[in-house]
Amino acid sequence: MSDNYVYNAAGLLAIVIVGALLIKVVKALLISTPTIDVLGPEGLKAQDKTVNGSSSARAATQVVCTDPATGEVICELPAMTAAQVNERITQARQAAEVWRRSSFKQRKLLLRIMLKYIVSHQDEICRVAARDSGKPLVDAAFGEVMVTCEKIAWILSEGERWLKPEKRSAGAMMFYKAARVEFHPVGVVGAIVPWNYPFHNVFNPLTAALFAGNALVIKVSEHASWSSLYYGRIIEAALQAAGAPKGLVQIITGYAEAGEALTKGQVDKIIFVGSTQVGRHVMRAAADRLTPVTLELGGKDAFIVCPDADLNQAVPTALRGAFQSCGQNCAGAERFIVHSDVHDTFVQRVAETTNRLRQGPPLGQGMVDAGAMCLPGLADKVAELVDDAVAQGAKVLAGGKVVHPAGAPGGQFYAPTVLVGVTPSMRIWQEEVFGPVLAVARCSSDAEAVQLANSCPFGLGSAVFSRSQRRANAIASQLRVGMTSINDFATTYMCQSLPFGGVKESGFGRFAGIEGLRALCVTKAVAEDRVPWLMKTTIPPMLQYPESKEDKLGH
Repeated sequence: MSDNYVYNAAGLLAIVIVGALLIKVVKALLISTPTIDVLGPEGLKAQDKTVNGSSSARAATQVVCTDPATGEVICELPAMTAAQVNERITQARQAAEVWRRSSFKQRKLLLRIMLKYIVSHQDEICRVAARDSGKPLVDAAFGEVMVTCEKIAWILSEGERWLKPEKRSAGAMMFYKAARVEFHPVGVVGAIVPWNYPFHNVFNPLTAALFAGNALVIKVSEHASWSSLYYGRIIEAALQAAGAPKGLVQIITGYAEAGEALTKGQVDKIIFVGSTQVGRHVMRAAADRLTPVTLELGGKDAFIVCPDADLNQAVPTALRGAFQSCGQNCAGAERFIVHSDVHDTFVQRVAETTNRLRQGPPLGQGMVDAGAMCLPGLADKVAELVDDAVAQGAKVLAGGKVVHPAGAPGGQFYAPTVLVGVTPSMRIWQEEVFGPVLAVARCSSDAEAVQLANSCPFGLGSAVFSRSQRRANAIASQLRVGMTSINDFATTYMCQSLPFGGVKESGFGRFAGIEGLRALCVTKAVAEDRVPWLMKTTIPPMLQYPESKEDKLGH
């Protein structure tokens, strides 16, 4: 089979996949859906850019929003206090009491309004996300818009089915009973989300929480708060157009005080997406009220390449898995375990491509493949991990340094990097990089590949490449992770019926999918008489209170 045939087939498959998504989206929008009018992102620059007072005083009361690609201060937002957060929770609680009685018809209308706006304004949504996080526009289109549209489309298509009462068997002893499980809203969901996907990280918990009948109080990262002004307007306008109660969604800006207030506040469920270290603090804070917690923490996904893998497929996918959004993905590919038979060819091909990548400000002049690092100091941390690996014998074949692209003197950039000769004893194998590093280790068997993949404290996602799906699945079944994609990368996240989450230091609980939707509900068991006019439970005289000696068994 020729390479051209393979590439053409892959291109045709991509067209079919995108076309299927568009058909679902269009079908959702064909139903009469109101159009909302939202002030666009052009109005986001002028908000409180100059604030009186010293820098230390401002740091305590203001969130300074900067463009990670240029270092420019965009605006300043309030760093909310615990009292302010609690007031927002109270407002959400009042709205939740109204919204929990809403119909699925009204909830679907709300999601269709949001979907219609996203599809119509995807370009500006991507540009706002790119400026706030530093990612290229193509990465924003994939990770911000496309996956959000697919999530909404899935909820519209299947969400009601999975939240309706579900019949269960009553068993032999209770054959005359009808048993079911009901899913009731928990009430107020509190979410703390990171900076790497400022649009999707807001709309991902929002769409599920609201469809399940809850209110949402969401704290956005202090490193990506500017975009929440625009996204908040979209949410507010959609809620109003759908007739939802005012205050149903509350957006919190601030630092640790605001996050701790949310986890200790009167919320009914906590969803935290972030580092393992902070996740432990969230659990401790939530423990006082026994608030249930879903933790989606760090990841170091293994990307296994078997000797019979199709490198025309594996190499481009590996590059996307490592460098998407400059590697700032919880489920990003961080450890590439490549069989010796194809190791040298794989390494040569990824290094050649990586050395040709263009890096710079995503909204600057010209096309870029890699953007900036959003988190202050992250580029230096990535450099520290790479330098440590090199000191222990690893070799850099591409990148490997902090860079300063033209036109971005104040930006935070680390070059896309290919690192070979990596071993489990190195820090870069054990610690989450969250940067654009394609770190390669060599293996000589499937068993060794599994051992290497599991030799890490994290267990979020994984990928296995082999022309034999039986072989790939045999390897995948031994990986201690929450998700695996066979001959692809992170496709479990695009399959919206599937849950998202990990094991070990990657956290526990699931969001997304059927399990994630139901996790936003109180699961209630109900049993009642199947035919009450014919058969019902009565207490026999000998078992009724008060007991008598004559009625005791054995007398």
